[in-house]
Amino acid sequence: MKAIRKFTVRSVLPPELSAVGELVANLRWSWHEPTRRLLAHISPDDWEATTGDPIALLGAVAPERLAQLAADEGFVAWANSLRDDLNRYLTEPRWYQAEEEPKPASIGYFSPEFGIAAALPQYSGGLGILAGDHLKAASDLGVPIIGVGLFYRAGYFRQAISRDGWQQESYPVLDPDGLPLSVLRLADGSPAQVVLALLDDRALYARIWQAQVGRVKLLLLDTDIPDNDDDLRSVTDRLYGGGGEHRLLQELLLGIGGVRALKIYSELTETAEPEVFHTNEGHAGFQGLERICDLIGEGLSFDVALQVVRAGTVFTTHTPVPAGIDRFDASLVERYFSTDLLPGVDAHAVLALGNEVANGGVAGMFNMAVMGLRLAQRANGVSQLHGEVSRGMFAGLWPGFDQSEVPITSVTNGVHAPTWTDPLLIELAENKLGTSETATANWASPDVTDDDLWAVRNDMRRQLVFDARHRVTEAWLEQSPGSIPPAWYRGLLDPNVLTIGFARRVPTYKRLTLMLHDPARLKSILLNPTQPVQLVIAGKSHPADEEGKRLIQKLVQFASDPEVRHRIVFLPNYDIGMAQKLYPGTDVWLNNPLRPLEACGTSGMKAALNGGLNLSILDGWWNEYYDGENGWAIPTADSVDTPEERDQLESEALYDLIEHQVAPRFYDRNAQGVPERWTQSIRHTLATLSPSLSAERMVREYASRLYLPAAAAAHAVIDGDYAVAASLSEWKERERAAWPSVAVVHVESGGLDDTPQVGDELQVRARVNLGSLTPSDVSVQVVYGHTTNGDQLADTRTVALSPAVLATNTTPITVVTPGTEAAQSDSEGLYGFSGLVKLEKAGSFGYTVRVVPRHENLASSAELGLIAAAR
Repeated sequence: MKAIRKFTVRSVLPPELSAVGELVANLRWSWHEPTRRLLAHISPDDWEATTGDPIALLGAVAPERLAQLAADEGFVAWANSLRDDLNRYLTEPRWYQAEEEPKPASIGYFSPEFGIAAALPQYSGGLGILAGDHLKAASDLGVPIIGVGLFYRAGYFRQAISRDGWQQESYPVLDPDGLPLSVLRLADGSPAQVVLALLDDRALYARIWQAQVGRVKLLLLDTDIPDNDDDLRSVTDRLYGGGGEHRLLQELLLGIGGVRALKIYSELTETAEPEVFHTNEGHAGFQGLERICDLIGEGLSFDVALQVVRAGTVFTTHTPVPAGIDRFDASLVERYFSTDLLPGVDAHAVLALGNEVANGGVAGMFNMAVMGLRLAQRANGVSQLHGEVSRGMFAGLWPGFDQSEVPITSVTNGVHAPTWTDPLLIELAENKLGTSETATANWASPDVTDDDLWAVRNDMRRQLVFDARHRVTEAWLEQSPGSIPPAWYRGLLDPNVLTIGFARRVPTYKRLTLMLHDPARLKSILLNPTQPVQLVIAGKSHPADEEGKRLIQKLVQFASDPEVRHRIVFLPNYDIGMAQKLYPGTDVWLNNPLRPLEACGTSGMKAALNGGLNLSILDGWWNEYYDGENGWAIPTADSVDTPEERDQLESEALYDLIEHQVAPRFYDRNAQGVPERWTQSIRHTLATLSPSLSAERMVREYASRLYLPAAAAAHAVIDGDYAVAASLSEWKERERAAWPSVAVVHVESGGLDDTPQVGDELQVRARVNLGSLTPSDVSVQVVYGHTTNGDQLADTRTVALSPAVLATNTTPITVVTPGTEAAQSDSEGLYGFSGLVKLEKAGSFGYTVRVVPRHENLASSAELGLIAAAR
């Protein structure tokens, strides 16, 4: 019979093992190898059977074993020592505390998914893994982040592959009592809840689960509680499940409910409320509206409140394509905001924030990314190339500005080294280099020999081969209980063969099947008698993506061919547990998206942290880090006429690289069987990429370049009981109203000989109509650089001109200071500006003059999207 309900009964540990309970209660165990060794020692078989889940381990281990450990003084001392180490980790000052600049005491980090550990399956792919790594690195650095997300009762789906290769989804219901979570409770012991007012006088309630991620708290909202109507209990049923209204409810809860949960948490724990709010993708964008609502409740107008919220908000976009952005019918959004959901917030003001028409979108649609950008004063993409793509993608929101000036910067993603570095490599660093910090270890040191590196790489590959055999066997038994798995599974893959890995989500642009473009040639590569290659592949397609499922089926059917099935395998149900064996075990990590549609692609980073080399299209992070020694760049054929021709050319380039460069380097061995040239690349990759690709580098960048400036901006606008915000709001309104009259009327230059030379100075003078504005409201700038086809300026720089009384027939030029009486308009109502431009480079030169808004509380001159250029 089948149970109608299930729950987890947690073990009661002997008092002597209280330290074990404390270690298990903090998710630091998911990346702290010494703690994992202790947990594995409790019962190695149960640790392996529960795939490294300590709560499941303690539920599976026999009471007799716990009693035995409680009586083992050595084990108790070991556990107590690790507990003391954890307490030091939680309390000692770290990098953030040592920073001298004024810094926010708390930062709210909102994400729709968090990939922290396989034991807490609340992620689907790269976005969630990135969010989990962000929290872990923030913990290691002491950055006071509080994470906010949703608790999905079924998480993302579990993937199985049918006999004909078709992806099948199932949604096992999670029992939160069996997860590393606890309920946030009020002083009277009752669960803390948030509530949202909905349509038809209904309400949505959510309980708040909390997880301790090192020093960082993660709050997860759960609607599956008796207080909700049956249909509302399912709002947090699945990650990225359901249709438009279901997804909208999830995002309203994440944003609005998330801010409310933070307030409750801060009050209950006497923790500072966040001064900075970081929105990881547009899904959580409604958090800004809840904060605006709070400020309206304090007596501010919507526009004044908007200035306060924008100043303290950071928005990160992860998508390089418009199709990846959540969009809703504006009429649906209007219905929800025409209720008591956010008292005082006008629905039409909300719709204006998400209106995408200015960016070339469709009238009547509400765009979450557009709203996110309008609610945040600071925004970024997740690699340098993705920053460029994002500036082009959203350029319509800042009309008139060159794409390079669109105020979206970039912070390249990183990955959490302690999580993704294999214990075997950590052990090598400890034994040979005296450190477990592999991201900062001196891998160039001769203390680590080529033999050492090669031995570890062989062990990691062997580990992957055995794990792959185990996984396909388990998948067979799950689909065919009681049957005997095929005998050839026991010989699947070879621990001594060059192993290429490919694993990621399976949208079409990632091109899972590019490797199959010429099946005969791929077979010849896999079956090469002297330089064979094997492929380990994994990935999930979104349940609604039929084309993605067809790609998986095509790959699985090829891998089922008896001729090659020992050399290529598709592993079902890609997750963190699989990834932690797959990334270290592959010699080469393959990534072949359609450039530039890969925002970052952190899977290749995880391989690199383990000494794997990358074989990738120059997209995402690889575009800025490939140096010719750390792997290979697949040429991009993006100028051809058809997608089919592009796939053909790029697949041929892929085959050529594997056949003529990758495999020969791997199999070129010295007398001891070590590929010296290959280990040189391993050493170079570990030494040069590890620090740059670490999530610690990423979080430091977020802190210094975005969090600290955002906190300073937020403090500035609330000064004087929000007087600065009110003044800024009034100034912006005045600026927008006057801008149609702003124009550069006349430009002239001088000061150069007939043949300009490097080092000469060009004097530029301009007369400008400012309408009702004054010189202190604007910056008049010379924009100069090289000229290209069509007189376009490239590699531009700007120089601000100073207000000046320009020369007449009888009066010399006079430079004046803005705000003084001398900064007066002339008889025609025009203001004069003047300045010098030094000619620093030889070659073609061009310039123009423009006017942009200027205010000390703007983060960028492009912020208002207002510009007037000379014609």
